[in-house]
Order: sequence, then C-alpha cells, then structure tokens
Amino acid sequence: MATPSNIGATERRGIPSASFVEDVQTYLTQLGLDVNSTLAFLQERLQQYKMVEMKLLAQQRDLQAKIPDIEKCLDVVATLQAKKGTGEALIADFEMSEGIYSQARIEDADSVCLWLGANVMLEYSCEEATTLLENNLENAKASLEVLVADLQFLRDQVTITQVTIARVYNWDVHQRRIRQSASPSDSVVDS
Repeated sequence: MATPSNIGATERRGIPSASFVEDVQTYLTQLGLDVNSTLAFLQERLQQYKMVEMKLLAQQRDLQAKIPDIEKCLDVVATLQAKKGTGEALIADFEMSEGIYSQARIEDADSVCLWLGANVMLEYSCEEATTLLENNLENAKASLEVLVADLQFLRDQVTITQVTIARVYNWDVHQRRIRQSASPSDSVVDS
C-alpha cells in the first residue's frame, strides 16, 4: 500500500514536495486512504509547511540584518587601513551601552577586535579581519540566496497542497451528490 509520505518523494533540503493531483480517484487509490484521512493528511502537511516557512523567514530576517553589519565592519577596517601611516586620525562614534555613545580618536591601528558571537571577541590584524569579514559576507549572501530559493519552493508546495485539498474536497462533494441522485427518493408517500 502506498503511504502519503512516499507519494511524490522528491524534496528540497528536507522539505517534501507536493504532487499535483490530476485524478483524485487514482490518488486516493494510490494512497489507500479514504477522503477524510487524505484530507487530514493534507491539512497536516500544510501545517508542516507553514512551520517550516516561519523558520525560514526568521532565518532570512537574521541574514538580512547581518549582511549590512558585516559590510559596515568591512568599511571600518578599510578606512583604518587607508588612514594607516598618513598621520591622520580617525574619529569614530561608538555605542558604549544602549543609548550611550562616546567618541574615540584612532591613530595607526594595526589590529581590530571583532565580535564572533556568544560573548566572544578576538583581535585580528586588519588583513585577517578583512579576509574573515569578506568570507562571512560571501557566506551570508550565499545562504540568503539558498533561503530565498527554499522559500519559493515551499510556497509552491503550499499552493499545490491547497489546490489538492480543494480538489479532493470537491471530488468528495461531487461523489456524494451522485450517490444521492442515484438512490431512490424516500420522500414520496403513497396515497
């Protein structure tokens, strides 16, 4: 017996694909399920898609916020390298605490400190920092592209699943009407 999980078995990065149903009767026969069980399965799959979509959207928001931060860091490191050896100091405003800013005068910096996350900061030479930040920026942009493609794939699967739910439901309604019209009328009373 075919199960819902192995019908349309292709997937993208763990997201199962939905198959478009041409013939509902054949689809139900392949699944070996009745209409109510099939609709329950499809509704559950739709909810799973919605949960994955929420997760991917959160990841997308994080990356979209992270990319400008990395670009700003690259600009600062490039500015420090450009000012090095010129005798010209860099005046920078920085946040000490939420809403509290200070100003610093930076002269001939050979290294920078970068937050790596999890309350970890490391000191890098300007060249090492540039390399690390460029790699991080490239990886973040690549990850964002993959996420956008995953979201598009997921939206397609949601649409296909919603259409399948509607087709199965409408098929069931049509079958019930056929059965009702085929059965003899019990409402006629002999006089």
